[in-house]
Amino acid sequence: MLRLLATSTYLAPRRTTSLAGRLGACATTTTTTTPCENPETVDVLYRLSVDLQKVRKLKGWVLRQKPAYAEEAARLLADLGASGPAVSRILTGHPEAVLCHPRQTLEQKTLWMSVCRHEKELVGVIERFPASFFTSCGHHDNQRENIAYFRSLNLNKRMIAKLMAGAPQNFGRPVEENREVVHGLCETFLELGGDQANAKVWLQKVLNQNPFILLKAPRVLKENVSFLRRLGFQRAELLLLLSKLKAFAAELHPEEVRRALAYSRDTLGCSEAELRGMVLLCPALLYFSRDVLTERFRGLLDAGVSARQIARTPAVLELTPPIVQYRIQCLKGRGLDLSAADLDVLSGTKKDFEANFGKLRPRGERPLFNPVAPLPDH
Repeated sequence: MLRLLATSTYLAPRRTTSLAGRLGACATTTTTTTPCENPETVDVLYRLSVDLQKVRKLKGWVLRQKPAYAEEAARLLADLGASGPAVSRILTGHPEAVLCHPRQTLEQKTLWMSVCRHEKELVGVIERFPASFFTSCGHHDNQRENIAYFRSLNLNKRMIAKLMAGAPQNFGRPVEENREVVHGLCETFLELGGDQANAKVWLQKVLNQNPFILLKAPRVLKENVSFLRRLGFQRAELLLLLSKLKAFAAELHPEEVRRALAYSRDTLGCSEAELRGMVLLCPALLYFSRDVLTERFRGLLDAGVSARQIARTPAVLELTPPIVQYRIQCLKGRGLDLSAADLDVLSGTKKDFEANFGKLRPRGERPLFNPVAPLPDH
């Protein structure tokens, strides 16, 4: 009897039906085109309460692989402190974990513990990003070198763990490739007038926002900065814009940006210079597609907001139409005439809006300085 199956308290009880019955047609029909499932893997996953129906539907090929290490994968997770339900969820969502050799997963554990504070934190990472832990096998030297490199950039363990979880590709490739991209990012920052002392802080914010920027060729960011310069942005403005865009600066597509800006300019009836000023206030004007902008402009205009109001507070375009409609209803309920209001009260995060909304006095409220005064006639 496998040790895990004999000792784990969270394993499901043994079924009374035969293994052949559980495997269904595959247990009675074996062909060269449809290989039979690995009975040992199926048995272990069943005892772990893994949703085999879901696995068969989405990743049935995993159940047919030999060798497989379902018991060892489950034991490793249990040794880290994962609960029975957590092990079941992890192996249901990422059954490929059973194909990683135990020696490789132990190496992964060692590497990850060098950036995680404790095993409980690592279990949390694996629950959210199982593929980042179980599919990076085989690149341990690259991972180790990249961890050391990012530490040299003064990135703390928490941020490195976040990078490893969100974009494991960055750690599986040679460290020279990441070093080249980081050099390009910092070089662009300094060329635009950025301070050397702030370069690493800026870099940390960029990587925290979108670690996939490391997969972009260094020339992409430079080309996009040159494109923005041709649109009329000055060096100081480009530095401000680059700081606000962060990783989005490498995601811009010039032709799409041109179409989106042309649509915004025509809708707002503004000049090129005025539009650039709005972009500095709302960089989303650069990376929202024309279709997205059309939907958002229409939602605001249909609600009675004027183009002039949008031009004064372009950040309101960052809100989705459902959020805009909900907030407008709330403001109208307080008696606010939105057509004459400053849209700052409408824009911002949920917390910002709730704070602004709380400052508005409900319609018909008695004056605080004279509580017995009659309500004004409407």
